[in-house]
Amino acid sequence: MAGSTQAEIPSQLGRTAVVTGATGGLGYETALVLAKAGAEVILTGRNDQKGRSAVEKIGHEVPGANVSYEQLDLASLASVADFAQRMHIRQSVDLLINNAGVMALPRRQTTTDGFEMQFGTNYLGHFVLTAKLMPLLRRASGPRVVSVSSLAHRTGSIDFNDLQGARLYLPWKAYGQSKLACLVFALELQRRSDAAGWNLISNAAHPGFARTNLFTSGPGGLLSMATNFAAPLFGHSAADGARPIAFAATSPQAKPGAYYGPGGIGELRGAPAPALIMPQARNETAAARLWKVSEQLTGSSFE
Repeated sequence: MAGSTQAEIPSQLGRTAVVTGATGGLGYETALVLAKAGAEVILTGRNDQKGRSAVEKIGHEVPGANVSYEQLDLASLASVADFAQRMHIRQSVDLLINNAGVMALPRRQTTTDGFEMQFGTNYLGHFVLTAKLMPLLRRASGPRVVSVSSLAHRTGSIDFNDLQGARLYLPWKAYGQSKLACLVFALELQRRSDAAGWNLISNAAHPGFARTNLFTSGPGGLLSMATNFAAPLFGHSAADGARPIAFAATSPQAKPGAYYGPGGIGELRGAPAPALIMPQARNETAAARLWKVSEQLTGSSFE
């Protein structure tokens, strides 16, 4: 399937891509595809050893690849700010793939800044990162921001009365909220780009049922056992899960404000295709409220 993935990607020569969570899983596979297409790819992650290893692996597979690693912890707004400051020595950024995430942590944890870990890492960290890189994106020709959501957005809701799960923390509720927030953000970013003339494509993608390390680092227990059993039957590899993300980031057919996922039964696996967007993700009033709350929580804005 890797060959078909690469065939879907037009040349990215001369373009610079930032991929979060790129030391493994979906992020690594997305970075690899972009590197094969000729892009300069900046892999980001929290673990320097894994980052250097990922760069080395891509270099072996793609001789002459223009890849590098930068430390970025999306659970720390200071780390996001430091990364963005280092990036501003560059002229522009063409692609931003907001991929990094954690899933269904069994116990409530918080980020460095006190946010519930899933909401803070999966959504707020990427909100701030996008805001801080917006000047570089706007200087690019045809820039794109891809937000990685999930099938879990379908059952998600934004609980404005308990965004941080302080009163009631349920692992999958928190995960669904965070991934719904990512999709809401992608659609709202496109609306604001259109209104302000930012000349930016913002869209979203999900990997379907991709076999990544999220389950091993997330819910654990019987659910992980069941997932490992079901994955070969209903899922696909991380490389195939990255296909909708790469499509959203590079394809001339990928539309602004659209959502892509696997086109097979239940959107679990298959070639990239338009994905179902639930009504709660299209709620523009809630999107504007979430945007405002995100600015207030993080002290960041797109102005």
